[in-house]
Amino acid sequence: MPKYFGTDGFRGRAGVTLTARHAYHIGQFLAHHLRQDRPAGADGARVRAVIGKDTRRSCYMLEYAMAAGLTAAGADAYMLHVVTTPGVSHAVTTDGFDVGIMISASHNPYDDNGIKLINRRGEKMEDATLEQIEAYLDGIAAGQVAPVPQAEGDAIGQIVDHAAGRNRYIAYLISLAAFSYRGLHIALDCANGSAWMIARHVFESLGATVHAIGISPDGLNINRGVGSTHIGHLRDYVKSHRVDLGFAFDGDADRCIAVDERGEVIDGDRILYVLACDMARRGILTGNTVVTTVMSNMGLYRALDAAGIAHVQTAVGDRFIYERMRQDGYALGGEQSGHMIVRKYATTGDGILTAILLTETVLASKLPLGKLAAPVHLFPQITRNLPVRDKDAVMTDGAVLRKLAELTEELGDRGRILLRKSGTEPMVRVMAEATSEEECRRYADALAEVIEMREGTR
Repeated sequence: MPKYFGTDGFRGRAGVTLTARHAYHIGQFLAHHLRQDRPAGADGARVRAVIGKDTRRSCYMLEYAMAAGLTAAGADAYMLHVVTTPGVSHAVTTDGFDVGIMISASHNPYDDNGIKLINRRGEKMEDATLEQIEAYLDGIAAGQVAPVPQAEGDAIGQIVDHAAGRNRYIAYLISLAAFSYRGLHIALDCANGSAWMIARHVFESLGATVHAIGISPDGLNINRGVGSTHIGHLRDYVKSHRVDLGFAFDGDADRCIAVDERGEVIDGDRILYVLACDMARRGILTGNTVVTTVMSNMGLYRALDAAGIAHVQTAVGDRFIYERMRQDGYALGGEQSGHMIVRKYATTGDGILTAILLTETVLASKLPLGKLAAPVHLFPQITRNLPVRDKDAVMTDGAVLRKLAELTEELGDRGRILLRKSGTEPMVRVMAEATSEEECRRYADALAEVIEMREGTR
């Protein structure tokens, strides 16, 4: 795996571990590399990049630095402004860009930021390219690599406003709905992030009465107490205002967590079940199989088995889900955190699309969301996030692995315990799943204690 780029981009504290200098040099490299790597017969000599961002204050710094690097090396930079990550992916494939760039740290707090790169097929950028970018960054920092040549004269790139691309994405989402949403009251928690204008516009255009929260971004409040990682706010709103459905997005709106008509949370596993059953009923669930991750709940697998739907697992991250879907031709995949991919419509997770598809399923079935998700009886599950100095060292530590094996054997078929490294932060995650919360906590704490003693934090 690349050094700086995790499962969901290059992410870190803005101005500290992710700087304007990084963005500038990444832009330089992309302009040069993609010019060399253009497919035979591609129109025009100039590389075209499209850039989107969420609502963090630091997005301006990184967006402008990225555009400066691109144009200084002879590429054109098209600016989508505030848009969702799947909106960038849609623009790449619809408008024929060489690369898409999203400035966002997703569900992280405002003082973090990130750079997500999307290839010309609208997919997460290949590891081979990311590793070349990292080698360039390290080489520049060490003075061992010559900078990409600067463009001169009319070879210098242009910066172009591309808000029309965002509008086409909005129109695309609206076009996917088969029903009128007139009469539906839908609550949207936009996390003070990328969805703050787009989601409301989409659902109002479809006829819904929209109740929107998390729509006052100030550059510093993205994900703060709202959004898919703080679902309590939306739950309270749904219950107190008696709306039909609620949807919460994260900072860049590639995730969606739902709330049903009673204010109960419908997480990614239960969303995946509802969509899988609907697609199976309509005969469009390729291979009668869904792609899940190792974090999916045992309750999901039991419900899918009872419904006669097969399932396969990947590592955590929507890029891995999509790779398995593309490899084996599967139509649907998703993860507990709310990333859903329906391959007919998108190449990456899209929270607003997920909300539309769930609403369509409710209307087509004439059943409330809570009833559709009811067969999934989730096992109690606890995740401990542990900061560490070296994720790889922890994952291969003998004492840690021995304790993991001991706990796994002890749990047997009553549950499971999982250790994995975060793809976006300097931490490892311990997940325990069992028949009771007390048992989950006991097993998670037992493994966490060994890791904390290793790190000197206990």
